[in-house]
Amino acid sequence: MTLDAYLKCIAYDGPLRIDLATLSALHRAHLRAIPYENLDVQFGRPVSTDPKAAFDKIVTRKRGGWCYEMNGLFGWVLQEVGFNVTRSAGAVMREARGDEAIGNHLVLKVELEEGIFLADVGFGDGPIDPIAIIPGEFLSHGFDFALSHRHDGWWRLHNHKHGGVASFDFNLAVADEALLSQRSFWLQSAPDSPFVQNAVLQHHVEDGIWQMRGRVLRKLTSGAETNYLIESAPEYVGVLSEVFGLHLPEAAELWPKICARHEEVMAERV
Repeated sequence: MTLDAYLKCIAYDGPLRIDLATLSALHRAHLRAIPYENLDVQFGRPVSTDPKAAFDKIVTRKRGGWCYEMNGLFGWVLQEVGFNVTRSAGAVMREARGDEAIGNHLVLKVELEEGIFLADVGFGDGPIDPIAIIPGEFLSHGFDFALSHRHDGWWRLHNHKHGGVASFDFNLAVADEALLSQRSFWLQSAPDSPFVQNAVLQHHVEDGIWQMRGRVLRKLTSGAETNYLIESAPEYVGVLSEVFGLHLPEAAELWPKICARHEEVMAERV
């Protein structure tokens, strides 16, 4: 694990100061260089919460990752630079699922002279910028978000209207690493896990966000949403390469499963 290799991976050659400007620049560069993706779960390959494994996968092997990998790697990078970083537990859709959601997401608390910030490069379609942890609405990359403080001491990030999920909660305490590992294992192995059921990719680009869930490719901008339906395994592999920067010809093997899930979801909506 070397910082120089990571910086080359995200094409960042700016200053490395302990300030909000550097944190913001690294946050944006990471999200524009590295896609969110759960394809290893689809392949049935074990995924670790260890930042060393994330470095090997993302930096060395030119892949993307999901929250434990993306934020795990980014947290290590920030520590190497000299930032004061805490790995904290997130809880995607805790507003609906309750406390059983705690630990299904990893976030980073970063303490600066300018204040306390949430750094999260692992939510997929969330803010492209680090967030000042104060209640209120805010704009990031042209999308509307909000942050609220809950009565139980947790915080809630309200996603933009086109987001894949509506919200996630987080607190500012040090995460229980055993709980994160347990949640990670469940999410990648349980038959009813949404990550087992669905191939999901998301990527911030200059003019918006690309999302792909199964066969449906979606481009989001601040004022529009455009959907495309992938028609074949070669097209799917091509989109992975051209849109998400992932060169995975073996992903053609996933196509029958992706099509079957698409038909199942469509039938559920009828």
